[in-house]
Amino acid sequence: MDLQPVLEVSLSSPLGQLRALPVSMGASGQRAILVAYCADFDVDPYIEMFFFPTDTLKLALFTLDGDILWKRDLGPGVIPGVWFCPVFAFDLDRDGVDEVWFVNNTDPKHPLGISHYVLERLDPHTGETTGRWPWPNHAGYGQSLSHTFRNFILGGQVGDTSTLVTAQGTYGDMFLQGWNPDMTPRWEHHIVKDEPGARGSHMCAITDLDDDGIQEVMWGERCIELDSGRELFCADRHVYRGHSDIVQPVRDDASGRWYIYTCRESDPEATPRVALFDATGRRVWGDVDHGHMDMGWVARLGDGHRLLAMAIRIGRKTCGPDGRFHYERDEFVFDALTGKPISLPFSVYGTLPVDLDGDGYHELVRGLPGQDGAVLDRHGNELGRIGGTMAMGSQFMDHPGEQVLAYYPDGTIRIWADRHAEDTPDALRRYAHPCYAANQRLTGVGYNLVNLGGL
Repeated sequence: MDLQPVLEVSLSSPLGQLRALPVSMGASGQRAILVAYCADFDVDPYIEMFFFPTDTLKLALFTLDGDILWKRDLGPGVIPGVWFCPVFAFDLDRDGVDEVWFVNNTDPKHPLGISHYVLERLDPHTGETTGRWPWPNHAGYGQSLSHTFRNFILGGQVGDTSTLVTAQGTYGDMFLQGWNPDMTPRWEHHIVKDEPGARGSHMCAITDLDDDGIQEVMWGERCIELDSGRELFCADRHVYRGHSDIVQPVRDDASGRWYIYTCRESDPEATPRVALFDATGRRVWGDVDHGHMDMGWVARLGDGHRLLAMAIRIGRKTCGPDGRFHYERDEFVFDALTGKPISLPFSVYGTLPVDLDGDGYHELVRGLPGQDGAVLDRHGNELGRIGGTMAMGSQFMDHPGEQVLAYYPDGTIRIWADRHAEDTPDALRRYAHPCYAANQRLTGVGYNLVNLGGL
């Protein structure tokens, strides 16, 4: 492997947080990268983790030649955190251009003034506003700060049309709204806080589990189709009522079957804490009988491209202006399809899967905040270092293999790639899958960096 930076861009601004997502710019096939960034670390709405930012959230869009087309400062009314301000690129009107969608605040004097929050749409070529709609406000439900400011924007395909989805909530009452291409309401879905079944997740993966051309969103362990907002199933509905930190679609290439891998955080009396479900929500296997499962992924690490699943159990965590830290950690690795425990000769904590050389096996990047940026092969051998924090890992450039976008405190963005990469036919099929493209866009919305590993 010849791991090298293939593009470098300076934002001329200190970076404590950055989200990145690919943007389609038109019929010519031109692609660009949208970033949302701030000098502060990500601000969390949980009261024990919330802090007052010193900087404002900014958007910028640059081409894959490194030219910055525009920048936009969202001002003091937008709190620089992923749950306050999700950012999404999506071609709702199917004209070949991804519009930029985000949650803005029209009252810059009151950052928590949710009645002034709006869904805003930008032209990706200029950064100019092309539409605004009131953001659904559910403060009247008496929810806490942490529950109120949990915002999502996502979308997917329903046959030959598209559906945009806005959503609010993770732990209590949860609300989802579907929108037509002309921004008329398509459907609403309300999950009340006492309803049986799992709560939401920090991930909102797009799937098509029944391969009918109508995509679904995995809202926690609930599968909701995007045509009418109907819930197709809720896995372990009468077993688990907590928040699932990781909910990742998994596709077995050999059989063509879909599965859902979950790592569970809350509802401590419920078991198992790690589980795999089939495409109808039936549990295939479960393991780990207690604990707060905080991180996990599925990656092609086993012999013959066998899928392995990872989960991290923590005793506690802290988060604030100095970053996010996990304590009293235990690591678990399984054969993803059978649940058989696997022992790896290296630590998987802080890693994210990415297939840099295109051979169908994932490399692992220690790319979470605070990690060293080491790139490991599937046996734990170090192949190189990106030296920064990973914001995106997928096939987003016209280059074989997947690439890694990393950011650095001095305001630099670097895109890393293997200059010797060669894509196998299986890798090309993976990149071409509709769910691969759909989940690439979600890196600006929540913790969706690991979604692509299971596809």
